[in-house]
Amino acid sequence: MAEAEYDVIVIGGGAVGENVADRAVQGGLSAVIVESELVGGECSYWACMPSKALLRAGAALRAARDVRGAAQSVTGGVDPSEAFARRSEIIHDWDDSSQVEWVEGAHIGLVRGHARFTGPKALRVEAADGTVTELTARHAVVVSTGSDPLLPDVPGLADVRPWTSRDATSATRAPATLAILGGGVVACEMATAYASFGTAVTLVVRGQALLTGQEPFAGELVRASLEKAGVSIRMGAEAASARRDDDGVTLSLTDGGSLTAEEVLVAIGRTPRTTDLGLEAIGLTPGDWMQVDDTLRVVSAGADGFDWLYSTGDANHRALLTHQGKYQARACGDVIVARAKGEPVDDAPWGRHVATADHEAVPQVTFTDPEVASVGLTAAAAEKAGYRTRVVDYDLSWLAGASVHADHYEGKARAIVDEDRKVLLGVTFAGPDVSEMLQAATIAVVGQVPLDRLWHAVPAYPTLNEVWLRFLETYGR
Repeated sequence: MAEAEYDVIVIGGGAVGENVADRAVQGGLSAVIVESELVGGECSYWACMPSKALLRAGAALRAARDVRGAAQSVTGGVDPSEAFARRSEIIHDWDDSSQVEWVEGAHIGLVRGHARFTGPKALRVEAADGTVTELTARHAVVVSTGSDPLLPDVPGLADVRPWTSRDATSATRAPATLAILGGGVVACEMATAYASFGTAVTLVVRGQALLTGQEPFAGELVRASLEKAGVSIRMGAEAASARRDDDGVTLSLTDGGSLTAEEVLVAIGRTPRTTDLGLEAIGLTPGDWMQVDDTLRVVSAGADGFDWLYSTGDANHRALLTHQGKYQARACGDVIVARAKGEPVDDAPWGRHVATADHEAVPQVTFTDPEVASVGLTAAAAEKAGYRTRVVDYDLSWLAGASVHADHYEGKARAIVDEDRKVLLGVTFAGPDVSEMLQAATIAVVGQVPLDRLWHAVPAYPTLNEVWLRFLETYGR
């Protein structure tokens, strides 16, 4: 059995954990990452990167078909085998050698295996070959273990070996038919991707709308596009039972109907990957989300007095997005360094050592057709939070940039104005390629840029960014 001591121990070697460790090392501390799977984590191999790679072929083909001159050159559809091959190249065939090389070059330690707490600042790591390493932290332990797909307690569902998001993004062939349980981001993105591969897709959605966390028009546009692509959408239904036979998986639904598909993908939510970490050894409940303050220090019930335990990324349930997890990681690493050196922690709203942008200023892109790009609060969320608002809507197809971009551009945009401060609380775009417009909106929301000042941020013509001028004109001075 080996033993080692570091200033900081990070459980989880995904993009979030890597950033925590890197910030700690840059601040002069020693750090080690404990990873039980691939260094680079979920985003690199099973989520963000492979899913967007699978979506790209269909998006490029649709874009070409909507521009006269290019459309005449399109003679076929997406080649699924080539799309899967490109995906595999982008994620290096699930080989983390380059990620390990980066970790070593950043002077971060790496221990392969599954970590469990044995006490405060103490972990036991067991590798696949049975090798055990005992780790002790001088200053901090950071839980960056991410989340797993949530499987509902539906009779027979576990027995049919359903796909999770990992299976959908790591497949090597497109099934002839696919049933997807869910109406959120993963469900809509995978429906978009597999429909482009020629798969007959059926979405089974519990509620009456898609992408319910977004502005309603976004889900409506995505639904219309999916249906145009041949996706069948069953609203107001859930799986009541499941069974697999030679014909595939048959789902009995709560609306009294049923459907049979070659595969079924469950995409109804996430659950924290904290079940088997030995949290009971430090007074916490296994399987719970890790509640944290704005310095990312754990404040879960039972953690009172623990000044050494932190959590970043999905595991703390603040914003289940890779870019937000990395943002938290940078703040967390800086906090740990500051506290280790006895330096004051700047906990002002926009201080360096706090993560506050994951409260009301979260940017997110859903890579469906059309894309949905949003930041900050929706109109409903702003009203619920007690703001006095005005909603400004604009049809993106009216922009000169839209007419150049595509022959049949369809999209909408919405800005939520705080009427008391005359700043933006949220912005949502839905349309082709709107993801590239999001950072400007994020800066406006996070920076609380006054509307009077935005008049002087002149958008280039003719681009989709001209929507910023149209927002202001619609709002009026």
